[in-house]
Amino acid sequence: LFSFLVFLRYQIYYGYPLQTYLEYPIIIAQDVILLLFILHFSGNTKRALFYAVTFWGGWYMLTLQKWIIDLAMNLCTFISAASKLAQLRCLWQTKDSGQVSALTWSMSAYTCA
Repeated sequence: LFSFLVFLRYQIYYGYPLQTYLEYPIIIAQDVILLLFILHFSGNTKRALFYAVTFWGGWYMLTLQKWIIDLAMNLCTFISAASKLAQLRCLWQTKDSGQVSALTWSMSAYTCA
């Protein structure tokens, strides 16, 4: 979600045409809805306000200085890879892959790379 927010803010900040980043608001909305469902069904609905404030603050802070948004854009690949490693660590610790398929992980690793 962080990467999508950074990509969207970057595109808006530098004035790219709307057609080049129109899918990002849709993807962000899907991720937010998914996050709300996860928080609701895990009993952590109160955390949604914390995440909303964090994302709103991050959205604003990205464009305080030009170097901040450029640095955030460069770190997106690292953050995406780190999130995959965190997911792998969780799977390793729980020893339960649940509904994870090899095809899904392969596609995710390929797009991240």
